Amino acid sequence: MAEASRANQVIAVTMGDPGGIGPEIVVSSLAPPASTERWPGARFVVYGSSRAMHDAAELLGIDPFWWRVERGTSLMASTATHDVVLVDSDGDDNEAALDEGRLPFERRPSKSGGRLSYQWVEDAIAAAKAGDVGAVATAPISKTSWHMAGHRRFPGHTELFASRFNVKRAVMMFEGPRLRVSLATVHVPLMDVRDVLTIGKVYDAIDLGAEGCRRLGVDRPRLGVCGLNPHAGESGLMGDEESRLIEPAIQVALDQGLDVRGPFPADTIFTRAIGGEFDLVVAMYHDQGLIPVKLLDRDRSVNVTVGLPIVRTSPDHGTAFDIAGRGVASAESMASAIDAAWRMLGHRAS
Repeated sequence: MAEASRANQVIAVTMGDPGGIGPEIVVSSLAPPASTERWPGARFVVYGSSRAMHDAAELLGIDPFWWRVERGTSLMASTATHDVVLVDSDGDDNEAALDEGRLPFERRPSKSGGRLSYQWVEDAIAAAKAGDVGAVATAPISKTSWHMAGHRRFPGHTELFASRFNVKRAVMMFEGPRLRVSLATVHVPLMDVRDVLTIGKVYDAIDLGAEGCRRLGVDRPRLGVCGLNPHAGESGLMGDEESRLIEPAIQVALDQGLDVRGPFPADTIFTRAIGGEFDLVVAMYHDQGLIPVKLLDRDRSVNVTVGLPIVRTSPDHGTAFDIAGRGVASAESMASAIDAAWRMLGHRAS
């Protein structure tokens, strides 16, 4: 198999915070025979902890199905002969060894959880840059844990991936069975949105959102753009961001040949989208776009980072420390994230 096509079959999966539901949803999603039927021909490299994987498998009543290799081992031979390879960091992790008398991992934000989950994402990025994997599907991390571990520069996965791949434009996009949304701003306090929003950020959410739609199989996406203010500004009575920032971005996108309209009031545009008028809604800030996504398509929508040279997806939910270790977490969004990665690599999910 040629190098490019080999990587096109391999998806890296990061375990997320080991104290959250990440280990459970990773084990549940990748367990055969369902995984081999759903993604025929796919190979998976899991970056995580053997201890957490075994705990999750025992909790779920699943026999271990992965091939373990130590961190730093070459992947090519392993992914050529095994469907699921675990790159285990337990052996070189002295801090994790201190936790051995306290199994499972802490079910709350922790320095150890932040350090490990950050390391696993960095390892997956390195594998993608080396051409060993074609896509990365990330289980949920705790931003608080990352902060506790000293990783304060990046508020989340999106910003870390954009930095490591040195891309100037990257957009967070969500796809669910009934709704697709891209975001002009992401992890920004609500009071700061009006100061951070620019014509360029709105245009990027339109342009890269359209690219994401095409990569997910929508050939000619129709886009609707939210206003920032109530009633989309009401002709300037409730703010001028629509005329000053959003409308110019829409005009640039129209000049580039994109099928885009707006800005429309946020309290009506999502109904129009689920009615079939738009393939993608461009939202101005995090909760404006994410509330309807999680209300309509909870546990089934997927986060996609558009603008990277590789595919990166993740579930639409967080670490769920409150239910971790109980065996009740739904793995559907994690499996949907792998579905999206598989499709964006040019394959067909069964």
